[in-house]
Amino acid sequence: MRAAVIGAGVVGTLIARELCRYPCDVLLLDRAPDVGWGITKANSAIVHAGFHDAPGTTRARFCVPGNALFDEVCGELDVPLVRVGAWVLALDESELEVLEELLARGRANGVPGLALCSPREVLADEPAVNPAVAGGLWAPSAGITEPWALALAAAENAIANGADLRLGHAVTHVRVRNGRVYAVQAADRSWEADLVINAAGLWSDRVAAMAGLEPPPLTPRRGQYVLLDKAARGLARAILFPAPNPLSKGILVLPTVDGGILLGPTAEDLAPDAREDTDTTAEGLQAVVQGAQRMVPGLDVSLSVKVFAGLRPESPSEDFEVGATEVEGFYQAAAMRSPGLTAAPALARWLVREQIAPTYALRPRPEFRAARPAIPHPGILDDQAWNAWIERDPPFGKVICHCNQITEGEVVEAIRRGARTLDGVKFRTRAGFGRCQGGSCTDEILLILARELGIEPSAVDLGLPGSTIVRGEVRP
Repeated sequence: MRAAVIGAGVVGTLIARELCRYPCDVLLLDRAPDVGWGITKANSAIVHAGFHDAPGTTRARFCVPGNALFDEVCGELDVPLVRVGAWVLALDESELEVLEELLARGRANGVPGLALCSPREVLADEPAVNPAVAGGLWAPSAGITEPWALALAAAENAIANGADLRLGHAVTHVRVRNGRVYAVQAADRSWEADLVINAAGLWSDRVAAMAGLEPPPLTPRRGQYVLLDKAARGLARAILFPAPNPLSKGILVLPTVDGGILLGPTAEDLAPDAREDTDTTAEGLQAVVQGAQRMVPGLDVSLSVKVFAGLRPESPSEDFEVGATEVEGFYQAAAMRSPGLTAAPALARWLVREQIAPTYALRPRPEFRAARPAIPHPGILDDQAWNAWIERDPPFGKVICHCNQITEGEVVEAIRRGARTLDGVKFRTRAGFGRCQGGSCTDEILLILARELGIEPSAVDLGLPGSTIVRGEVRP
């Protein structure tokens, strides 16, 4: 059985990993130069509880079970997950009715532990919240993770179990004969395939059209964010949602797994052809700050270390498009808007175990290995343990990124695992994610990349091909 998964974001990598549990030759294709560089790379990183989604929708169907699977999946793949919980805040009396609606919706979806709380209870838990808060809905099962880390880990695990990853391969054709798929083509290379799973994110409508389907076009919805330094930690212990509006869940304030505070996102619908427009705007960032300060008035914007934007796909149905199609062998994991990250583990398991495996009489391979160890990070150890580590492996004693205590050993291991760019190292190690945003470590990482890859420093890209940051001769 030959299976091609199109899209190496968090959805596609988890599907590829799940397929590796069976006797399949799994091919994972992505147009980007690294794993998780589409929707997965820039979002709120929330493991949603499941109270936002209307009962009966596909989103609701997969969100709560996906949330429940995160402990297992993140444990196997050694990916951070923190169950910080979430508050939805009513900032005036008129919004209390919205909280009651979300409570009823969440209970219908099977969300555990939901509770309506008084202003006193909210402020006891979140003292930085606007003292005018009228009440809150508490959801203890919500959490935070790192979506790009999950995608990278799932891809590594899939490769360890036999998958073939091809990056920088934009699919140009899905070949169909007599109503069933038989091949995919990327650039000048073609692969035969008995199964094709479309997890192409913002491009999934165009991939579906290649197979002869007529999906409605996706709208890229841009979300702008502001990241605050770790000095802002404590301003939000849990994920803080405002009462939602018809367009989005609103501007959030939430902690990150490495101790920062994230504000955003906006919700701006762009033209259908603006699928790579991740520019930030003064108006958008102002909206982020104003929305965040409405919930947490004491937010100090001078602590911001980075602004960025991400895109997510919005379909006319406002729902996922998943499962088998009228084209035999062509499966959808498309239009994965929020809560796509949360739903991904459950969707991958359902699609492979309940749709594909029974259809093709596939039985699990006993030799499948579920565990994938993360890149070791000695910076979390005490001095004695770290010194012992350095004696065994000296490069783990040279700190390259001082903001996050990332060592040369970690950078080298990231390269061995597939990093080919500065951003590739950054998303695998957090080197460059700290307060200086790479100001003190970029040059050293660039030289390590050049050394390990056997190329000139002037050939090292920041991210996308051609994004070099130095010219001419570079001397260490």
